[in-house]
Amino acid sequence: MTQLTTNSDPTLSDNTANHSPTSLNSFAPRLLDWFAENGRHDLPWQQHQTDAPNPYIVWLSEVMLQQTQVTTVLPYFARFMASFPTVQDLAAAEWDTVAEHWAGLGYYARARNLHKGAKQLVEVIDETGDFPQTLASWESISGVGPSTAGAIMAMGLHRYGVICDGNVKRVLTRWAAIDGDITKSATTKELWALAERLTPKENSGLFAQAMMDMGATLCTRSKPACLLCPLQEDCLAHAEGRETDYPVKAKKQPKPSKFSNALLIKDIDGNILWLQRPDNGIWGGLWSLPLQFIKKTDGKISGKTTVKNDTKLNVASHEKIYEAEFTTAEQIINEWLDKHKLEAKAVSKTLLDDAPIKHSLTHFHWYLTPQSLTLNVKQTTKITEALQAAEININWLNADAAQVTLGLPRAMVKILE
Repeated sequence: MTQLTTNSDPTLSDNTANHSPTSLNSFAPRLLDWFAENGRHDLPWQQHQTDAPNPYIVWLSEVMLQQTQVTTVLPYFARFMASFPTVQDLAAAEWDTVAEHWAGLGYYARARNLHKGAKQLVEVIDETGDFPQTLASWESISGVGPSTAGAIMAMGLHRYGVICDGNVKRVLTRWAAIDGDITKSATTKELWALAERLTPKENSGLFAQAMMDMGATLCTRSKPACLLCPLQEDCLAHAEGRETDYPVKAKKQPKPSKFSNALLIKDIDGNILWLQRPDNGIWGGLWSLPLQFIKKTDGKISGKTTVKNDTKLNVASHEKIYEAEFTTAEQIINEWLDKHKLEAKAVSKTLLDDAPIKHSLTHFHWYLTPQSLTLNVKQTTKITEALQAAEININWLNADAAQVTLGLPRAMVKILE
């Protein structure tokens, strides 16, 4: 069995009483022996087999992997590395190019932070000649929290670093039967203390990789492969047959729902009007169809959900809603259409199916009803001039060209499909 020096300071964890010192000290060696034989060693961002690790690669992958599975990230990572092989390349890239590469990966604030973080890293490198070398320095980079910073320290610099992401929390709550709500700060503090206690002073990068693999391949959410687990003999959740009771998390409240029309405003050649979203807010900096707010509802929507025209909110009489739900560009378009008495027609997927397209975001479900309107040459010129006068970034592109050229949120791709 691998021999390692672990962090044995007993003050670091409040949750070691249920495990003997032998169990605590053998945790990392058992995990690393398993990882050497059964772990993943071919992921393109892994640095544990590299003598001169590249923190840029680890940082990029860690940001992409936040709330996203490895299989989804792989093609995006390859595309980023092909276009931006160094942090300097990423920092120098135009935001539209970065957004196009990220489109479809979701949680778009990550892309904004990534681009901003690249510029910050280049400033550090220009000043010091190297990437940040301390945990605090990495945590000062946009979008980098304690676990991401720990991963970069451990895997990207081969120094001591501790991670405590979702996979790690699942492993630890089961192994130590931590029954506190993981959304609460007290439980978070307890989990971090235990993670620090178990992480070896040497080879913490290997340990981080192994913990990630454990959570991703064995200690999974619904069907953990306990018989294959190197930690099963002293896993308290397994001993009680309660693996899937952990981690404990407060029951989520049903998400509210929001309903909008998605306007496919076309010119006579079939090109569609696209708007670049404001930097702040949902889909910041990406390209979207003009959206027309209808209504919001609380709670869960089940079954077929159809929004009829007679439910459309008269937003002009609700100024606060109008300001909050319509971007400046959408206000211009909505007022222009009203002034010229133009109305888009619903686009049904089939003659019998006029249900909106559902797109779920972190905090709400969005139901988008495609509606189409074709403008003549004069109308196309006028609406373009109105938007350009307000310094709105627009594009007239057909569906195929938009998907290739613009950074589109997944919801827009759903509509085009």
